[in-house]
This record gives sequence, structure tokens and C-alpha cells, in this order.
Amino acid sequence: MGRITQRKQVTRVYRDGQSSHTTAEGSAERFALRTKQDVLAAEEPLEIRLGGESFTVTMRTPGNDFELVAGFLVAEGMLSSAQDLHSMRYCAGTDELGNQTYNVIDCAVDPQRVQPVAGGRRHVLTTSACGICGTASIDAVEKTLPAASGRGPGLSITAETMLQLPDTLREHQKIFAKTGGVHAAGLFDAGGTLMCLREDVGRHNAVDKVVGWALLEDQLPLAGTVLQVSGRASFELVQKAALAGIEMLSAVGAPSSLAVDLAERAGLTLVGFSRGHSANIYTHSHRIKARLDWPSQEAVSAAPRPSPR
Repeated sequence: MGRITQRKQVTRVYRDGQSSHTTAEGSAERFALRTKQDVLAAEEPLEIRLGGESFTVTMRTPGNDFELVAGFLVAEGMLSSAQDLHSMRYCAGTDELGNQTYNVIDCAVDPQRVQPVAGGRRHVLTTSACGICGTASIDAVEKTLPAASGRGPGLSITAETMLQLPDTLREHQKIFAKTGGVHAAGLFDAGGTLMCLREDVGRHNAVDKVVGWALLEDQLPLAGTVLQVSGRASFELVQKAALAGIEMLSAVGAPSSLAVDLAERAGLTLVGFSRGHSANIYTHSHRIKARLDWPSQEAVSAAPRPSPR
């Protein structure tokens, strides 16, 4: 398996602690240079093959590769359960020194599941920032969303628990703590218990790894769960969450307008700007329970104002 992190030599520039010194040109701040070792998040290509035929190449942080591939195929609408995926294996792939790179995975998928998408195979490079890469519209995504029936009573989460999720996610980001250069996705239950967390240089990859973990554990659809992500909420992340049956996507950053539109139509609760003390709920807020004794914004606006003295 490739390394998750790599060390590189860098030159660091910093203020040397003295406020200024005098030169012929006048007073100036003092700076110094120092060589040091820095820890970087690794990024390597991963080729995905279906039955020996190349399907796509994605850039990712090595680790949990089988989960990444499984989650990616769920997002492509090719898999909906562990039974659809017969096997996965690493293929021969070597670097310039002849060492196994573990950068090629071949999947054996139920042929009946592959046929509907055979004409849409991607013989292109998928970057680590890429999601659906070509799905034309929300209508195309909606056709492959799982049925809502049979999921039980559905998700109900308190506002307090929801607002704690970003901090819990950050506390468990081990690769980010070393590198500061990866995204994270965490799957939580309604009580705020972390079920699975994955990190990757690609935010879509991190979500794919979480969904792939669920598929390999035969837990799809993920009813009653929340997906917390470390960045913004894009259309592609809403798509991946909805296809996995996740009922709520919460993001530290902002959502896009298309993400909100898809979440509304897919029945997904979408939360943005979740920063520990506040958050914006964009769609299907009924799943989030807040204190009933707090006055609503309408009540505050309608309350009589004291007359000036």
C-alpha cells in the first residue's frame, strides 16, 4: 500500500523575533530562512477496472482503496448492495524501481448491473476534486436515487448534537493533524456517535470511502444517519449522500444553489456553515429538533418594542 503521508524538505521563512533593523534604505523587519522537513498528504493515481477493462483513473490519498472504489461505483449508480460487487483485487502495477504501487484495482461486478452504464464509461482522468464529471442534470440523478420506503421512522437529531459534529470530526482527523492538507467525511448516527471517518486529498473521495465502507459492511441504505464533511456542500456531495440513502448532509462551508435544489427534491436535509455555535438549515429542517421554548424569528419580529422615553 502506498504511503498516506510523505516527508519533503522545505525552506521556511519567518520573522526572526526582532522588530526591525536599520539599513541604508531605512528601517526594515528582519527575516530568516531555515530548512526543515514537512509532512505532506500523499496523492497518487488509482486506475479502476471493470472485468479487466479500464473504467477511470482518479487521484487519491492511498488507503481504504477498496472502500473508495465501492463508494465511487455506488455514486455511478452501478451498485446498491454488497451482493452487486463480487470481488476486488489489486492488479500488477510497478514503479520505476519495480515495486508494487497498488494503484490499479480490478472489480468483478454483477454483469446485469454493468450493462446499463456501459455506454457511459469514463476513459478520462478524474481529479481528486471531481465528482459526477458530466451528469447533465438533477433529473439524471433522481432516476437512480434509492426508494424512500422501508427505511424505518427516519432521522431525528437534536440541534445540540448536530452542532457538535464538526468538532467531533476535527478531533478524529489524524492525517489532517499531521499535514493540514486533506478533507474529511464522517458518518454519524442520530445520537452523534461516529460510525466511520475517512480522509483524502479529494473531498469527493473521502465521501466515497465512507459510502464504500457502508456497502462492504452491507449497511446500505444508510437511513437514520448524518454525513458531516469538512468543506463545502457541492451538488456532487449531495448526490453521493442521497444515493447512499443518507438523510442529512452537514457541511462546515457553504452549499451551492444546485446542491440545495437537489437536496430539496431528493428529500435530504442539507446544513451549511455548521460552526459549533450556529448553522444554516437549507432543506427539510423537520429532522432537526430544537428547544421549543426559544421564540421563533417571527415571534421576535412581532413582539412590541418599548417606546422611547
